[in-house]
Amino acid sequence: MAKGKAKKRTRKKEKKVVSHGILYIHSTFNNTVVTLTDRSGNVLTWSAGGVVGFKGSRKSTPFAAQLATEKVLKDSENFGVQTLDIRVKGPGAGRESAIRAVGTAKMKVKSIKDITPIPHNGCRPKKKRRV
Repeated sequence: MAKGKAKKRTRKKEKKVVSHGILYIHSTFNNTVVTLTDRSGNVLTWSAGGVVGFKGSRKSTPFAAQLATEKVLKDSENFGVQTLDIRVKGPGAGRESAIRAVGTAKMKVKSIKDITPIPHNGCRPKKKRRV
């Protein structure tokens, strides 16, 4: 005799309410990844150039970074985020446009910090590229 599948009981996911978030903008030469976390570093939502519909070299454009940031800010309304700290990392083209996109939102920005890692004469750099 065939038995019916047992239903698993799943609890409804609790809705997080976070008043203050940290927005990480990681901008490389190929893409821009925008991540929103709470103060302890738990990821609430994220987006990137490829997620919003760009492929290939168009992921690295400032417009793709702007759309990715707007998507994260739109999703952050579900969590009740009102104030932001912004941390920018990397040398890519999407840095400035991502920060400008935050300015158009209704969020209050407390600080903008550049956390790009800079060597203090540590490891030997990669060899020069010859084209």
